Amino acid sequence: MTDKLFTHLFSIIIFLFLSVNGSAQDTGRRINVRYTNEPLTVDGKLDEPAWQTADKGDNFWQFFPSDSTVAINYTEFRLLYDDHHIYIGVRADVKSDNYVVASLRRDFRGTGSDNVTVMFDTFKDATTAYLFGMTPYGVQREAFISGGGSDRNGFNTSWDQKWYLKSSMFKDHYILEASIPFSSLKFNEGATSWRIQCYRWDMQTNEQSAWAKVPQNQLLSSLAFMGEMVFEKPLGKSHTPLAFIPYINALTSKDYISDSDESKFTFGGDAKVAIGNSMNLDITVNPDFSNVEVDNIFTNLTRFEMFLPEKRQFFIDNNDLFGNYGDVYGSANPFFSRRIGLARNASGNLIENRIIGGVRLSGKLNEKWRLGFLNMQTAADPENEIASNNNMMFSIQRRMFTRSSLGIFGVNRQTFGDYEFINPDRRFNRVFGIEYNLASANNNWTGKFYLHKSFQPKDSKGNNSWQTTLTWQPRRFRYTIDLQYVDKDFRADLGFIQRTGVFKNGNGFSYNFYPKNGKVSQHSPGIMTVLYWQPDMDWKRVDHILSIYYNISFSDQSTLRADFRNNYTFLTFDFDPTRTPGSVPLPGNKGYTYNNASLMYASNPGKVLSVDLNLAGGEFYEGQSYTVAGTLTGRIQPWASLSLETRYDAIRLPEPHNSANFWLVSPRIDITFTRSLFWSTLVQYSNQRDNLGINSRLQWRFAPLSVLYLVYNDNYFTKDFGPKFRSINLKITYWLNI
Repeated sequence: MTDKLFTHLFSIIIFLFLSVNGSAQDTGRRINVRYTNEPLTVDGKLDEPAWQTADKGDNFWQFFPSDSTVAINYTEFRLLYDDHHIYIGVRADVKSDNYVVASLRRDFRGTGSDNVTVMFDTFKDATTAYLFGMTPYGVQREAFISGGGSDRNGFNTSWDQKWYLKSSMFKDHYILEASIPFSSLKFNEGATSWRIQCYRWDMQTNEQSAWAKVPQNQLLSSLAFMGEMVFEKPLGKSHTPLAFIPYINALTSKDYISDSDESKFTFGGDAKVAIGNSMNLDITVNPDFSNVEVDNIFTNLTRFEMFLPEKRQFFIDNNDLFGNYGDVYGSANPFFSRRIGLARNASGNLIENRIIGGVRLSGKLNEKWRLGFLNMQTAADPENEIASNNNMMFSIQRRMFTRSSLGIFGVNRQTFGDYEFINPDRRFNRVFGIEYNLASANNNWTGKFYLHKSFQPKDSKGNNSWQTTLTWQPRRFRYTIDLQYVDKDFRADLGFIQRTGVFKNGNGFSYNFYPKNGKVSQHSPGIMTVLYWQPDMDWKRVDHILSIYYNISFSDQSTLRADFRNNYTFLTFDFDPTRTPGSVPLPGNKGYTYNNASLMYASNPGKVLSVDLNLAGGEFYEGQSYTVAGTLTGRIQPWASLSLETRYDAIRLPEPHNSANFWLVSPRIDITFTRSLFWSTLVQYSNQRDNLGINSRLQWRFAPLSVLYLVYNDNYFTKDFGPKFRSINLKITYWLNI
């Protein structure tokens, strides 16, 4: 049945994919970029003669609260270049000098500050781009945009590069002047033009605007809507230098559970080698990720593992070549880089597994082809019954039509050496697949079709995973259809597979209303259905979600969502949602139908005091559940931001099952002494995880991309209060160009 269904769907979807692709989206906007030999000083003044002769991009179109009028406050940008840099000059008019800036921390949140952002699509493929954001206080952020910027998953702020910015603030406007080395970008030698977008968040007027007009039903960062920048003369080579990034780390820690102390001094580093104008070779030896921000903890009331994003810098650049394969909704992905460096010990607990080293090759072969290759070796840990593994992924993508792509990949996880504690059936796992990603020129059609197959010792039959999903989103409405099958024997040891042995059908429809004036910018009623069947149970329906919702976006940037859901869950095994040791679980081989509702509100993020609220409640299996959650954020501009996140979940199940009260309390303080010296402390209390965690981090960016970190971690039991684990480490990384 699945084979016939797959064949018919394949024919239909290929027809649709071929029929909706058209010519490139053309906003008609163009700016000439003049070459200059004149020395330019990045001082936030724009007083050199070259700036006066530069073409300007202005007449920005409003994106929010409306997309049918010009922006209220005037914005213009200018571009210049020489042999080594591209320069950006911006003038942005304001109502007053009451600027809104969340903090002085680099990689600021764009939705909470006045800022101007420039995106460069250097290969003109409307698929990837480099983003540079700037605030009136001269705070910088950079991001790598992938997937055409069609969803927020393709917005990666962990990407980091050298560039320079200065600003000047006045009562009625501010000036930004930036210099970006060509060595920080990838582009074709001899290129005569790039695609460009410049957009602005004006918090004083609650307005978002863009140089190249973007429809309001799309994302402001969508690469489908850009203008063209034309260089006065062709570009040369990017001349990316060879970079060495060594580190040293001094760590002392105490494990109170095993009553053991450890003090160690480690060193290692990375190297970045440019191959041609468009490829990067990253090499790492004995990497250390102790400076990476800790994950936010969460309360899990489901039966499934939860997805957490990758934050380690080594895995970030061109990450879409590796991490974007698989389910567009993130529940069945063949490669998930966070699996590398973590392993389960003999007791089944997830612990750190040292990475010996690795290489990562990624980038463009030419205008049509992209290549990715990653190989990492992890160390053996016989004491914890963890084998040494080689972890490899190969990916190649070809651009199709305007913004679509066809990709082929292979993933291999293989044990090195003979270990008595390793089951022979677990010595290797391989996954191969092919995918087609659809993105029409105007982004009205998006979708994905994939077919994956896994192999492991003595197991090569079946083991398939496939998905067909298609979204049609013209201005007034959005419709999505999603079909997915994951075989019960499908394995991806280096991936994220939330559940196997299921066939899923999802459908969603929403309609957009755009009031011409008033307090509401947009409101959208919608419905969503997601149904799961289990083929090996004679196609029994095992889950469904039927949802009716209403989204409202207000003109002051606040939002409101109301949602009513009808749920059905067939438990194939006994399940205790409270996860209480010794409790009586809900019986398996039984179906449960229950209804619940939720209300979510988020206030204007640009205010000095803002709040996010989530209220939910209703039936839950055979009982009830209630959730009250919220985040209160205050700031002392631009020096400090303080927030308190609180979540309370109450589960009430009838006897003999357990009821439970789960608390998650997470205060955070973030102080920016200067644009290069930051201190942040995050406290996370969860009684579900029996953990109180404290992470305090001092970060000094003493040179471009060179940082000193002082990190303190402390963890305690919450039920019988006592220490678990404590550490403090001092780490220095230095970026050396040759």
